[in-house]
Order: sequence, then structure tokens, then C-alpha cells
Amino acid sequence: MAQMTYVVNCILILALFELSSGLREGECEVCVGALTKFEKSLDSSEKSSPQKIEARFREFCLTVKKAEERFCYYIGGLEESATKIVAEMSRPLSYGLPIDKICEKLKKKDQQICDLRYEKTIDLKTVDLKKLKVRDLKKILSDWDERCEGCIEKADFIKRIEELKPKYSREEL
Repeated sequence: MAQMTYVVNCILILALFELSSGLREGECEVCVGALTKFEKSLDSSEKSSPQKIEARFREFCLTVKKAEERFCYYIGGLEESATKIVAEMSRPLSYGLPIDKICEKLKKKDQQICDLRYEKTIDLKTVDLKKLKVRDLKKILSDWDERCEGCIEKADFIKRIEELKPKYSREEL
């Protein structure tokens, strides 16, 4: 009997923790970022109608790229979206619910919405290339539409980036 009481108490404590958890700092960054940008694009006359919000959201989704486009796909803002939970965003938004609370609700519907992250930009003027991962070095070259033929070691990628850095540093100016 005492063990049963212990189990019930543990379940209640976990349930309370789940209810109070909310979003942590930096969690759901793409959801919060995309919905904040989207909300700012709405006219005041559109903010109270879930149907108008959904129509505008579909238009918004046609203009975004990368992580925000993936977010649109997850909630049904794109034609090819497999799920259509866009109403889970539009209704609370029309009531004036804060963006982070909307993202919290969307997270409960589909966890991968909050797994999305914005790509980190690498400042080549200040970064120590030796501290980057090979994946990041490859991304720098890929962003420049460059290749590193015969590169095997991390040092090879760093050498190639250092060779190309003057060419792309001038273009950024």
C-alpha cells in the first residue's frame, strides 16, 4: 500500500512539473522567431480572424527559407505539408496569446517543431578555424560554392579556407 502511494505521488509530481515547465530560454527558437516575424506582418484587421491569419500564413511561408520553411512544413503552411495543424497556431494568435505560449502548444502536437534551429553564422574575421569542426569548415566552403579536392585532414580544409579567404572577404565589403 505504501509503495502504491509512493508511485501515485511520483506521478502527481511529474504531472505538476510538466504543467509548469513551459519553454526554456532558446527553446523553439525557429517557432518563436518565425511567428514573431509573421505576426509583425499582419494588419490589425487580420489579427482577429483565424481564417485570415491562415491565408496570410500560407503566403508568408512562400517567402521563407531553410529552418523557417521547415517550420511552415511541419504545421501545414505549405502545399506539400503532410500535416495541417496551422489552426493550432491561428486560433490562439487571433485571441492574442503570446507567441511563446503558442509554440508551447505546437510543441505538444509535434515535438520536432521545437527541435528546429537557425544556422549559426560564422564570422571569419574573428573565428579560430582550428576550433571549428570539419563539418563547419565544409559548410564555409559550400556557402562559397567552393570545393576542397583531395582534402582529408582538418588542416587541409583550413588551408583551403585560408587560401580563399581574401577572395570572399573582399566580396563581403
